[in-house]
Amino acid sequence: MQQGFDERNRDLLININGELLHRNEAGISPFDSAVQGGDAVWEGLRVYEGRIFRLQEHLDRLRRSAEAVSFDVIPDDESIIEQIRRTLDANGMRDGVHIRLTLTRGVKITSGMDPRLNQAGPTLIVLAEYKAPVYDTGGLAFITSTIRRSPPHMLNQNIHSCNLLQSIMAKIEANGHGADDALMLDEHGFMAETNATHVFIVKNSAVSTSTTRSCPEGITRSVVLELCEQEGIEHAVRNIPLEEVHAADEVFCTGTMGELAAVTSIDGKTIGDGKVGPMTRRLSELFCDRTTVEGIRIVD
Repeated sequence: MQQGFDERNRDLLININGELLHRNEAGISPFDSAVQGGDAVWEGLRVYEGRIFRLQEHLDRLRRSAEAVSFDVIPDDESIIEQIRRTLDANGMRDGVHIRLTLTRGVKITSGMDPRLNQAGPTLIVLAEYKAPVYDTGGLAFITSTIRRSPPHMLNQNIHSCNLLQSIMAKIEANGHGADDALMLDEHGFMAETNATHVFIVKNSAVSTSTTRSCPEGITRSVVLELCEQEGIEHAVRNIPLEEVHAADEVFCTGTMGELAAVTSIDGKTIGDGKVGPMTRRLSELFCDRTTVEGIRIVD
């Protein structure tokens, strides 16, 4: 699974601190904390017919992450929403759009890791692209990565930061094996997430997913758990050993960029009958129903 270039994105206007710039001209300072040390937090948003699904939850997580790493200044929600609106308007976008929202600690007066060198406030980047859900819904192949997710006493994984090297290294492993993505385990060998998504397993019609001890809280993940509760589907959040993943009737992954997608092979082992399972289809349809009617209106 590799994303391609969408011709509609050739002349994108990107919003950096309120200034709209052509993608070929947009850039941030080499003194920006994101460049200096990956010192930034981010969110992925999806636009459906002019509405952003679960926008407030994403903004809340962005704020929690920025507070967790002691950003001195965090823009208020209204300011961020206005810059998102301006970006979508400038690009004439209203549907089939994915937004990468990044907030860095800002520009430093000289290079170095010390946050006291950041004296110019944060940098807000709104990157909106035409991008359909990126995963093949007919079934994905995963491998289990040798890269483990950090435990909370080493680095709190609920901080949604731009420190993504673990995930990038896991993705490199997946690429090397010809797999779509890499399943990542925690320090004890329990399922955590993939390099890019959360993971659910289904066994005997019961749905389970991992705790967020070693992976970030997921917005799409939370919607799936809500749907299970609403529909009376047996579900649990628990430690899941790799053997249970291999033996599951169904496996699917969740995320804003890819919504829900079935996983039909892990480590060369076929999951279930190797096809998209009934629970995955049911929850995918329920999720689609939600995105059709919910969301904060941003553009007409």
